[in-house]
Amino acid sequence: MNFLIPANSKKSMMIFGLFYPFDLILFGSGIGITLLLMMFLPISDTMLALISIAPALITGFLVFPVPNYHNVLTVIIGVWNFFTTRQRFVWKGWCVTDEEQKEQK
Repeated sequence: MNFLIPANSKKSMMIFGLFYPFDLILFGSGIGITLLLMMFLPISDTMLALISIAPALITGFLVFPVPNYHNVLTVIIGVWNFFTTRQRFVWKGWCVTDEEQKEQK
C-alpha cells in the first residue's frame, strides 16, 4: 500500500510549468530597468549599450531553467548554502539493526 507521487507534481504550482511568481517578478524588474536605461543612456556607444542591457541579461540568466532544478538562481542558492553553512554528518555505521532497536524500546 505505497503511494507514488508523480514526478511533475510541483510543476503544477509553477507558471508555465517553469517559473515561480518571484522568478517572473525578478525577470520583469530586470527588463524594466533595462528599458529605463535604454531610454536615458545613449546606446550609440557599445559600452553603454552593454551596460543598459545587462540587467535583463543577468536576470534572464538567473531564471533560465536547468535540469533537476527549476532555475539557475536555485542552483546558486543551494551551492551558497552548502559552502557557507556548517555541515553535520553523524556516522552511525551500517544502520540495518538500528531500526529494529528503536522499535523494541
